[in-house]
Amino acid sequence: MKNRGTLLHHGIAGLCLLWSLIMVMASKVHAEEPKTFPALLPEQEALSVHAATDLLAMEPLIRGFQNLYPNTRVEFVEYVTNDLYAAAAEACQGGQALGDVFLSSSVDQLVKLANDGCARDIRSPETVTAPPWANWRNEVFGFTFEPVVFVYNRGKLPAEDVPSTHLELADLLRLRPEAYRGRVGTYDIRQSGIGYLLAFNDSQQTTTTYGRLLESLGRSQAVVRCCTSEILDELEAGRILIGYNMLASYAYARVRAGADLGIVMPADYTLVLSRGAMVPSRARNADAAARFVSYLLSARGQEVAQREGFFFGFGGETPPGIEGASSIIQTGVARPITISPALLAVQDDERRRRFIADWSRSLVEMSPE
Repeated sequence: MKNRGTLLHHGIAGLCLLWSLIMVMASKVHAEEPKTFPALLPEQEALSVHAATDLLAMEPLIRGFQNLYPNTRVEFVEYVTNDLYAAAAEACQGGQALGDVFLSSSVDQLVKLANDGCARDIRSPETVTAPPWANWRNEVFGFTFEPVVFVYNRGKLPAEDVPSTHLELADLLRLRPEAYRGRVGTYDIRQSGIGYLLAFNDSQQTTTTYGRLLESLGRSQAVVRCCTSEILDELEAGRILIGYNMLASYAYARVRAGADLGIVMPADYTLVLSRGAMVPSRARNADAAARFVSYLLSARGQEVAQREGFFFGFGGETPPGIEGASSIIQTGVARPITISPALLAVQDDERRRRFIADWSRSLVEMSPE
């Protein structure tokens, strides 16, 4: 009986794995058309960057890199996080090349790729400057400091309703469900790798608060979207009033462009993401890729990123006008998402399935499409 049970267990596990592979193969991976940055001088090499990162934020860094290496043409291909991971995993498993550098805000997905043997070891004087929490095995590096914030429409949300903590947001939605029904937006974690990572880390901070917030979001029929840009679009248009778990850099870019949006770093805790960079094991131009990653981590690259691309620094420097920003580092409110093997738990298939199922029951089934 024991052998039979063992065989049955392995058979079921094998069928589950086969079904997962079929679903991955059946799903269509979408990537934007490549954006080409021609070499500034006669071309000697080409660097292919595949990224789940906004091109507008990355363009100053790409041009800064080309100022140092003017003979390098750069191709930039943009994805959403889950599609980049699916394409990268498929290429790695098939022994194929897919680009020279991966950039993603879903660092848990990059850690999973590196753990599966899909990353190169990169070492340089610049890579050693990455904070210890933003470097795993010299294979995945965090190159930005991204507070995770609330964003709100200044012209439409009453000042007294602006939440300063996660619990305040939950209570606001619970006490005034009619006023905020369909007026709060957040990531659809079924589609968004970064949305899933942030929600999972929220759940690890305070279980009670997360549970109350998720229930309140469900009762208020929160709007769920795949991407930061879609939520910010709806905030600017006034269709929603509050965005939950937004990346501060994208929101601040909108403010710089004239959007009437407010940004709040939650005072109970502020998650901090460092979007990751990785050189895949089969990169065709690994030397240029290593130079690019080193540039991103260099003092010069960090200065460009903070001034023109991502606006926040590893030392906790923040641009003007961010509510709650002055004490994020000093008071210990910042909670960096460490790039480490702990992120492998986030990508555990069974844990992921259960988490998304619980999230869907609490939120999506009550939310408008």
